[in-house]
Amino acid sequence: MRRKWDAKTKAKIVLEGLMGGCVNDLCRTHELRPGQYYKWRGHFLDNCHKIFERLPGTQSESELAAENEELKKLVGELTLELTSGKPMR
Repeated sequence: MRRKWDAKTKAKIVLEGLMGGCVNDLCRTHELRPGQYYKWRGHFLDNCHKIFERLPGTQSESELAAENEELKKLVGELTLELTSGKPMR
């Protein structure tokens, strides 16, 4: 039966090997074939630069927090308008 490996576990195993761990010992410990390790390592090294790329359209946490506060303020104003029957603006 084939094992399913989650991405975090794969990354952890690959990083252990990249930090100087003996690949054969690492594979034995995790019951993994060395060929599979090297496949994961190749994929990891080919794609590791993507972690530093910012996806178009993504917002930073501070931008999201500011937008969230603005939306809360707007909801509050609209709620007051609905309950009082008078426009706030």
